[in-house]
Amino acid sequence: MDATEPSAPPADAPDAGINRNVAALGIVSLLTDASTEMILPVLPLFVTGVLHATAASVGVIEGVAECTATVLRLVSGWLSDRTQQRRPFLFFGYGVSAVAKGALTGAGTWGAVLGLRFADRVGKGLRNPPRDALIADSVDSRALGTAFGFHRALDTLGAAIGPLLAFAILSRWPGGFRRVFAWSMLPAALSIVVIALFVRAPRPRPQAAKPAATGDPGGAFRRFLVAAGVFSLASSSTAFLLLRAHQAGFSDRAVPLVYLLYNLVYALLAWPVGAWSDRIGRRGLLLAAYATFAVVYAVFAWSATRGAVIAGFALLGLHSALLEGSQRSMIADLVPAGRRATAYGIYYTVVGLALLPASIVAGALWDRVGPSAALALDAALAAVAALLFAVLLPPRAERAAVAAA
Repeated sequence: MDATEPSAPPADAPDAGINRNVAALGIVSLLTDASTEMILPVLPLFVTGVLHATAASVGVIEGVAECTATVLRLVSGWLSDRTQQRRPFLFFGYGVSAVAKGALTGAGTWGAVLGLRFADRVGKGLRNPPRDALIADSVDSRALGTAFGFHRALDTLGAAIGPLLAFAILSRWPGGFRRVFAWSMLPAALSIVVIALFVRAPRPRPQAAKPAATGDPGGAFRRFLVAAGVFSLASSSTAFLLLRAHQAGFSDRAVPLVYLLYNLVYALLAWPVGAWSDRIGRRGLLLAAYATFAVVYAVFAWSATRGAVIAGFALLGLHSALLEGSQRSMIADLVPAGRRATAYGIYYTVVGLALLPASIVAGALWDRVGPSAALALDAALAAVAALLFAVLLPPRAERAAVAAA
């Protein structure tokens, strides 16, 4: 059984969206993302430069790693709602990821990298829906944007620290990709300690005390999934943008610094954007996120100069700040509390399934036609997703769905 703690403070308290659970889970994500993002910016360089695989192999690794673990997101969300347990999924999910990251030090083929990336994403699939449901359960509904924005800010701060650590290691040991993988285990292990010491399950509010419903989360949620799924088809792996940065003339050790710029912009904006969404709603911010993504990928398709790469990664940070917290908050807005983990599981499953063709097609286009074709296709799909979102979730539909939930 999970330990319990008093229910979340009222929404008008100074820390209404930032209580112990939100802060602890933010630190967990900071440590985990520092670990992950030490690896992510150098992994495509390791696969193509050390293991001598192709860009298409990078696409397969990233697409399969994300997609094939998605069923666990659906199962873990459903089980979490059925059992009303969150912490066991966090322990196991973060633990599996920590082991997989460390094992990359011994990878000798791109197939081995694929298997370990898959294991890492299995851990993410197990933990993410229960974690997001736990955050939503821990705060008042009027502070969801603040809570998810704060969590995302710490998560992304970790993502900014990771590339910086990778840069420091590669500066000391040029080409030392395996050293980066080995050191990534330390923050991953610390994240599990934080869960054990500080994360507690909030006592259920009266309306959530009954066994959780696990049926259809609702029509507005399904329409949201359509737009989010199409947008995910545009979201081929960031590994391709990092390869584009390398083509623009950034060295192996400088590529993590370009990625650091993205994460710094993201981290600085995520919390204030989340709080802003509590005041003005999520819809306009999500439309802006889709449009910004389309612009960024169009820029990368059109030009591979250093200036374009720097501007593109900064804009991508703005896009992510607008997107991530707003999407997770909107799901909590649209779905009753007893179905939240299930809804997050469905959402992550739809997104993950779309990522497989997104990355594989992008990799194939990159090799056979050229980088511009792959990135232009992503820009066009993002524009289509923005149009779908505007049509399927007009302002009045969002307001009605929030009131019903």
